[in-house]
Amino acid sequence: MTGEPMVRAERVCKDFGALSVLKGVTLSVQRGQVLVLVGPSGSGKSTFLRCINHLENVSAGRLYVDGELVGYRERGDKLYEMAPRDAAKQRRDIGMVFQHFNLFPHRTALENIIESPIHVKKVKKSVAVERARDLLSQVGLSDKADAYPAQLSGGQQQRVAIARALAMDPKLMLFDEPTSALDPELVGEVLAVMKKLASEGMTMVVVTHEMGFAREVADQLVFMDGGVIVESGAPREVLSNPQHDRTKAFLSKVM
Repeated sequence: MTGEPMVRAERVCKDFGALSVLKGVTLSVQRGQVLVLVGPSGSGKSTFLRCINHLENVSAGRLYVDGELVGYRERGDKLYEMAPRDAAKQRRDIGMVFQHFNLFPHRTALENIIESPIHVKKVKKSVAVERARDLLSQVGLSDKADAYPAQLSGGQQQRVAIARALAMDPKLMLFDEPTSALDPELVGEVLAVMKKLASEGMTMVVVTHEMGFAREVADQLVFMDGGVIVESGAPREVLSNPQHDRTKAFLSKVM
């Protein structure tokens, strides 16, 4: 299955009661690619991201990660939602970094990173600690292993959150506006870590307003509005020569 994309969405819909947030999203992300989702607030970007790892269940359509249907089993032409334990098992292979860092405040940076590998993957503590130190070094925080979240800047906390997600050796990384809660001068340090990951071939789906990052790092840019994909293509092409009026209007405000 060499040609199988890492992420494949087929007509994905998501309703919250009477509100349709996703209205038939179809896209795919190849292995090693970086897909950036942009669009106004409420356009469905974050909801779509949360559907990829089944933090939200889809109302219709299908989502596959690495060729496997996410969150459901198919019998005949019917879908049955997986037991929470099975869905959690699937989720282990998908790293997610949120807008807010969600670190355990009472644990050090190192302890935050080793928590899941030890408890979820049953990795030996000594192995987990060695890997965590390596990851801290990769995100430029070797000297902060024993610091608590409150002692770290927002940018440093977000880099610990990225290291924590990587500690599970995911095959896919999802980033939900990872820099939007940061002071402007701290944004660069988080984007630098993400660029490095992209250069090492990590498959990534990123919701962001950082157009410079999209232009420089993404393989594919998707502009969403009102729960649908309005336009997609090569980032430089979409950003410099948008075809759709809605895309033009949006980009004129953020560029």
